[in-house]
Amino acid sequence: MSLHVWWLYVTAVFLISATPGPNMLHVMTQSIHHGPRRAVATMAGLMSAILLCLIASALGLGALLKASPRLFDGLRYAGVAYLIWLGIKAWRPPVGEAGEAGATRARSLRALYGTGLLTGLSNPKLIVFAAALFPQFIDTDRPFAVQLAILVVSFVAIELGWQCVYALGGVKFARWLAPANRQRLFNRGTGLMFIGFGGALMGARA
Repeated sequence: MSLHVWWLYVTAVFLISATPGPNMLHVMTQSIHHGPRRAVATMAGLMSAILLCLIASALGLGALLKASPRLFDGLRYAGVAYLIWLGIKAWRPPVGEAGEAGATRARSLRALYGTGLLTGLSNPKLIVFAAALFPQFIDTDRPFAVQLAILVVSFVAIELGWQCVYALGGVKFARWLAPANRQRLFNRGTGLMFIGFGGALMGARA
């Protein structure tokens, strides 16, 4: 892989990662509710899911999902159900009330990591996407493992950078959300967005 090809890959991943999606929305909401330090656990869960998907794609799972529509649909519907559940959960809690605030503070780092991991794994199209993306930037005349490692590390680094941006953005946004009516509006808006992401995933094809 030449330096020019790598820059093309980095540019593509940078633009793709910058686009708001369920991962970035999840990071921002967790930063708003729990603070940026505790949101690091959520980011770790998301990054673990991304790394697992990229490795699975490299090991051939992407090709398997393409060849087995039923398996892909099963994973996709499970992801849809989880995103819709996140949307319902985000819509319902009265964050401005003391009871909910106490429940928010009580969440453990393990729970934050777990929700991040499941959110990251809710979209099996990442595996198929990686399976289609990686071959475009791999030079068959050079060592495969080294090139794959560069692609994976670059993807993870860029994704992590954008997650940090969204997490820090959530800190500033949290100040605007101080009034209870704005918190309820934000909860319902993010709930609808998660449900929308679930609907979009349901309508997508491999």
